[in-house]
Amino acid sequence: MDGVIFGLFTLSMVLVFGAIYNTLSIKKPGFYPPKKVLKRRALALGIAGVICLVLGMFVAALK
Repeated sequence: MDGVIFGLFTLSMVLVFGAIYNTLSIKKPGFYPPKKVLKRRALALGIAGVICLVLGMFVAALK
């Protein structure tokens, strides 16, 4: 059970860091994906990260 909790927290942090990276990439000039794509990707990664974090906290509370 500890491995599942650790995996959920790790996955949530990776997704949140990906959202932050994509958000910061919007400011860079000459970055290939259009800003609209980067915004959508950052939003999706952020939402998935928050869901994994909440799920991890829920599973940890049940333990």
